[in-house]
Amino acid sequence: MITFLVSIVLLIVGYFTYGKYIEKMFGVKDERPTPAHDQRDNIDYVPMTTNKNSLIQLLNIAGVGPIFGPIMGALYGPVAFIWIVLGSIFAGAVHDYLTGMISIRNKGAHLPELAGKFLSNVMKHFVNVFTLLLLLLTGTVFVTSPALLLHSLMDGKIALGIIIFVIFLYYFLSTVLPIDKIIGKIYPIFGLILMISAIGIFVRLLMTGAEIPELTLKNMHPDSAPIFPLLFFTITCGALSGFHATQSPIISRTTNNEKNGRMIFYGMMIAEGIIAMIWAAAAMSLFGGYGGLQEVLAKGEAALVVSEASTMLLGSVFGTLAILGVIVLPITSGDTSFRSARMILADYFNFGQKKIWKRFAIAIPMFVISFILTRIDFTILWRYFSWANQTTATIALWVGVMYLLLANKNFYVALIPALFMTWNIFTYILSQPIGLGMDLTLSYWLSIGLTILWSMYFYYLYRKNSENNIELEHKIGLSTVSKY
Repeated sequence: MITFLVSIVLLIVGYFTYGKYIEKMFGVKDERPTPAHDQRDNIDYVPMTTNKNSLIQLLNIAGVGPIFGPIMGALYGPVAFIWIVLGSIFAGAVHDYLTGMISIRNKGAHLPELAGKFLSNVMKHFVNVFTLLLLLLTGTVFVTSPALLLHSLMDGKIALGIIIFVIFLYYFLSTVLPIDKIIGKIYPIFGLILMISAIGIFVRLLMTGAEIPELTLKNMHPDSAPIFPLLFFTITCGALSGFHATQSPIISRTTNNEKNGRMIFYGMMIAEGIIAMIWAAAAMSLFGGYGGLQEVLAKGEAALVVSEASTMLLGSVFGTLAILGVIVLPITSGDTSFRSARMILADYFNFGQKKIWKRFAIAIPMFVISFILTRIDFTILWRYFSWANQTTATIALWVGVMYLLLANKNFYVALIPALFMTWNIFTYILSQPIGLGMDLTLSYWLSIGLTILWSMYFYYLYRKNSENNIELEHKIGLSTVSKY
């Protein structure tokens, strides 16, 4: 229990200390107009309050990641707490803050556009395909997973097909309508359910004196699955996730002032880390050890753990409310997955979105493809999701490194997690069955070499970027209006 409570405290302290440092180092400019004002179109660019933006950001980035990921990561034992705390403070929150703020400095640009501007045009096209696939897969899964949970919660009284249709309809409307018309109005309700769910589980863990394991570096996984690299691909949204890089630019277009960025981007990642801690602790303490947890996971994946933990701690009534809080998470990430995909495609093809028929022109084909995906088995493709997700996070971190280098700021805050994750994504794809299936030790060493090669290429890109001083001013936001 002490390790758990200390971890929660460290996350909060991290926001007020390291988060403050990151903000000061980046150099916010109160007087600089944000895209919400100088690009306002009342569709995607709409000024909204900090509280509303923060809540939308939290619900956007959360998905089921900070719950299902930590539950599965709990099999590794308390070492999962270390990754959640250090990952959230020094990697995930930095990643989210830099992505959001650099987007603000570049007219609300999404990751593919930022990758093209700060890395290369080749990276722009690669990241565009990569993120669109990631978003489409996420949106599709976040139709089916909450639909199944709702279908089960209602004892099958409403047909699964009807539930899927209603969720699809909501997703479509939230994708094409102005952000403040549906998302801006319904998220406070969803946010309240989420907060009650997380706080309820936290309080009951304390009241029941749950036997949450204390800190140890020992790998407790029943199958001895290696911590490196698997833990960092199991717990993603609760520590570091590339999905966040697709969501932060949505809110960069609705942020009133640059000084709101720490609360919105850095703070909400910390909040997500706290949610991850709560569910990891619940998973470690309620099922009679790691073997018991593994048995429950084998029966029905993480959703069954959520259901049983909620009922065990909160009873049937409040437990149902907690489950609703979990259902809210994929829905509030699925809607913005499609919205983000629409915005990325519009930016890529320079296809203005002020007229509603233009939004329909992009959204309708996307939803047709997504519906088709719900009818077929794309399990093999989904196996690559975790790797694709963390690869996206790594690219976003390298964009942050480049920005800070060009702006002559402390780039090490992004470089260290970028190097670490580059090594991890190479190791993962070399060693795992979905990749080359090589010997793990050999993969470690080969990944070091590949990371060095990438770093050398990155340095070449930096030298190339730093040669054009006029373009440099636009890129890092030294000019009054950023070039897009």
